[in-house]
Amino acid sequence: MSKVQVGLVQMSCTADPAANLKKAVEKVREAAAKGAQIVCLQELFTSLYFCDTEDYEHFKLAEPVPGPSTGTLGNLAAELNVVIIASLFEKRAQGLYHNTTAILDADGAYLGKYRKMHIPDDPAYYEKFYFTPGDLGYKVFRTRYGTIGVLICWDQWYPEAARITALMGAEILFYPTAIGWATSQDEDTNTEQYNAWQTIQRSHAVANGVHVVSVNRVGFEQDGAMKFWGGSFVSNPFGTLLYKGSHDREEVTVVEVDTAKSDRYRTHWPFMRDRRIDSYQPITKRFIDDE
Repeated sequence: MSKVQVGLVQMSCTADPAANLKKAVEKVREAAAKGAQIVCLQELFTSLYFCDTEDYEHFKLAEPVPGPSTGTLGNLAAELNVVIIASLFEKRAQGLYHNTTAILDADGAYLGKYRKMHIPDDPAYYEKFYFTPGDLGYKVFRTRYGTIGVLICWDQWYPEAARITALMGAEILFYPTAIGWATSQDEDTNTEQYNAWQTIQRSHAVANGVHVVSVNRVGFEQDGAMKFWGGSFVSNPFGTLLYKGSHDREEVTVVEVDTAKSDRYRTHWPFMRDRRIDSYQPITKRFIDDE
């Protein structure tokens, strides 16, 4: 099939993981009732965004993947005949943790996971304290409704990640995300940041000729110092927005994407054909110094 109903769950979270998981289950049900076949949840949806501080207590939020949450969501996926993309805090071993997204197929089967490759370390985003960089490489998952690629939040700023995942056969790129504005910022800065975030991801759609789906959280967290900006969206393979969410409301939206359109865009705008792969070796260097 080429036409796929994609569900986006944009929601707020609390300090209660059980309540967050329950809400996510309800939202997935709502998306399925609207016809969704693939449902994407936001980054780290079972908790508040805890990376605003370096606190050893937060490691208690982690769980194995597969584990309890994937078990619950796998049963839900099988019941509703939907694919679920679930971003979780993975405890791999004692003292070893990842920011991980699990994929549950429409029969409930656990298809595997992607571990976030790019780990930020910025004020209020101290992820290097918690997460080991991914070591599974880039991944695609062949689900009942199509072949999807999953990247996570900070990965979205890197064209290399999108390119590699598309080259592996991803028909849709999904980006579970948690990003927001410091409430101390002015509106011009907020606008610039959101526009950059959306633009870079739409450029991945254009460069690779695939749909891009980005799902962010909303709400005030970090004692009100951070407003997660929502703005979840779907881009077609030429960067046109098919949907854009609000900045301040929980939303469950279903958008139809037609993966067959990739062939048309790639044929008429043959960026893939004209790639000079023989000239790209320098991309593996950290920086190219003039000599």
